[in-house]
Parts: sequence; structure tokens; C-alpha cells
Amino acid sequence: MKKAILVPLAALALVACTAKAEPNNYKVTVEEPSLENGSMVYLLDYDTSENIDSTVVADGKAVFAGRIENPAFVRLVSDGNRMGMFVLEQGDINVAGGDATGTPLNTALNDYAEKVNALSAKMQMLSPDDAAGQQQIYTEYAALTDSMKNANIDNPIGYYFFMQEAYEMDRDQFNAALAKNPSLNNYKRVQKMKSVYDSQDATAPGKMFTDFEVTYDGNTHRLSDYVGKGNYTLVDFWASWCGPCMRKMPHLKEIYSQYAPKGLEVLGVAVWDEPAKSLATIDKLELPWKQIIDAQTIPTDIYGILGIPCIILFGPDGTIIARNPEDAELNAILEEAYAPKPLAYNQPVAANDSIAAN
Repeated sequence: MKKAILVPLAALALVACTAKAEPNNYKVTVEEPSLENGSMVYLLDYDTSENIDSTVVADGKAVFAGRIENPAFVRLVSDGNRMGMFVLEQGDINVAGGDATGTPLNTALNDYAEKVNALSAKMQMLSPDDAAGQQQIYTEYAALTDSMKNANIDNPIGYYFFMQEAYEMDRDQFNAALAKNPSLNNYKRVQKMKSVYDSQDATAPGKMFTDFEVTYDGNTHRLSDYVGKGNYTLVDFWASWCGPCMRKMPHLKEIYSQYAPKGLEVLGVAVWDEPAKSLATIDKLELPWKQIIDAQTIPTDIYGILGIPCIILFGPDGTIIARNPEDAELNAILEEAYAPKPLAYNQPVAANDSIAAN
């Protein structure tokens, strides 16, 4: 599978060819070594997370056929495992080795990916000290991506690129972008983003924590079971499939080892994940802190969390101290919080106490 190291689009490096089809009809043939005969494969809508189509693997292939009125980004999922994304549109689409081929929008994605791969190759050839050369490549990449987004703003490609930018926008930038491209308002994720800013405002540093509860395996756990109990509480929102979440774990283990003996409470909240996979990852990584399993979107909706891992540090009374602090910032906050306090020497002297004087 082709990889573009500059962008989070490795699953979208797609190969081009052409196809003819009846209006609105699609056929998707998936051939991947990981597919097992008899297993179910699903096409999930990237925008709504709804199941568009499903099929059973036979002879090492998953074959989908149906009708679609408008193109949509879809994600292949089998046994809970994500297998990449492509554009579902009318025509014959073949997926192999992580690459989708056969239709116009997938061809456009392939052209973009090839150009990004070329920039990646140029980047790898630069000296690590060549800051000017690196900046030039990033400038070219930004221009290429912006051009790709603008040229496809009225189809799922432009929408996908816009959403990657939207996660970094503030409220004013987001609203300005929608005013410029009103068709984006039709997407569910865009509509949800509008409410996210309100949730982020309500759970910003300085605000008191907002409680939530999750029931799994017959047991109900609340955030208030851990937060606001007199200790600092670090909450890590994570998922087993999230690479950045896994890379964060060693730092969290260091924090736990250093500060848990001093009273720091560390809590993991598994979101957007299958409980069995969360539990398996906890065992594999030997995570020693407490966990809330199968939280899905409950806490992320309340706290306006758009991406994971997300770290939130709560004070002893439940006040939010920091949201997503960088490692160095988090270390500094905890170092100050748990620094030895100087003894107080301003106690009044009793009448019968004597004070020595030279």
C-alpha cells in the first residue's frame, strides 16, 4: 500500500482506472489477505457512522453491490478492525492491498496521493538540518492540499479535507469557512461540530467537571466516582486502535509511577472502541490504573472531544486544570502540584513560651 508520510491519509492512497456502470449502481470487490471466509465485512459511512452495506466473505473476497444516490466516503470494517477508506460512488471499485481503483473520485485521490508521495520522497532526501528545504516542501504540500480541497469542496473529498482542518479551527474560523462553503452544512459531522464548541466552552479549564456515567457488564461507573474526591485526577480518553493513544501510554506510566504514590488518581476512559479490544489492550500493555470501559461517545460529546488521545487534568475539588496539555506542560503542572510545601512558622507564641535572644 502506498503511504504519504506528510498527511493522515495513508488509507487513501488509491490507484486510478476507469469503469462504466448503470446510473447509481455500484459494485465493490475487496480482496485482502486478512479476510476470512464466512466473516462479515461492513461499509460504514464516514459522515454518519451508519452501516451502508454488508456482505459475507466467500472465496477470499467481499463483494458489495447496490445503489447510491450521492458519493460518500466509507470505511471498511471486518471483525471490528478498520481496513481503510475510499469513496463509494457508481461504478466498479476494486479494493486490494489497501488501494481502491476504478472510479473518478478515487482516481482524483490517487493523483493527490502520488503527488504527496513525491513530496515525501523529497523530504526524506533532505538533510535533517535543512530547515529551509523542509519548509519549502511543507509549503508545497499545503498548497497542494488546499487546491485539492477547493476543487472538490462539493463532494466527499473536499468535505474530508475540510474536516481535517476543522478540528484545528476555532469557532470564528469554522463559521467563516461554512459561510464561504454552505454546502458543507449538509454533513452530520459539520452539524455536530457546531455543538462541540459549546461543549468545549462548558468544560474549559477553570470550569467544574461535568459528570457522566457508563454501564458495562452490569456495572455503572461515573466520572464522579473518581473526580472531586480530594486528589488530582488525570483522565485519559483513548481507544485500542488509536496509534497516538498507544504512543502516549509510556509517558502516562511514568506519571503514574511517580505521582500515584503521592495521591494522583489516573483513570482511563475507553471511547469509540469495542470493549473486548479495550480489555485486551489493557492486559497487553499492563496498564495499572483504573478504567471505564465501553464509554463510546458519551464523554466525548459532553466534553467536546474531537480527537484522541485526550488528557484532562482535574483538581482536588473537580475543577478542570488543563485540557490536552503537552507532555512538558503536564509534567510541570504535576511537579508544582506535588512539590513539598514549606513549613509554616507563623504560629502565635504562647504566653509561657520563651524566645532566646543573643
